Amino acid sequence: MKYVLMYTSRPDLAAGADPEAAQAIYQRVYEWFGENAGVMADSGAELLGVETATTVRHDPAGAVVVDGPFNEAKEVIGGFSVIDVADMDAAIAVVKTWPMLDLPGVAVEIRPMVEDYTQFE
Repeated sequence: MKYVLMYTSRPDLAAGADPEAAQAIYQRVYEWFGENAGVMADSGAELLGVETATTVRHDPAGAVVVDGPFNEAKEVIGGFSVIDVADMDAAIAVVKTWPMLDLPGVAVEIRPMVEDYTQFE
């Protein structure tokens, strides 16, 4: 089963992290990707800041493009990966080793991917 891992953080909490400790954690992130290469279906990417986002929203007159993420949550998505593991328990086991979880305000959302669109027919 494939799962998307969405790496989120609360900038207001992460800003208080010790810079040296944060740098050491970033180094562990590179190692983590190497250690988990066997389950990575797509290594994903780190995303640019929310200030670079554009949102396309539904409007009765047609799609509307607006600046900004317009995310109602305090957390922002900083990046993503796709893993291919047996089940949610295996996905959780991988995510529990994510080094960034040692920083305040960081979380990883695990979401199963739709792999068979015929289930919607």
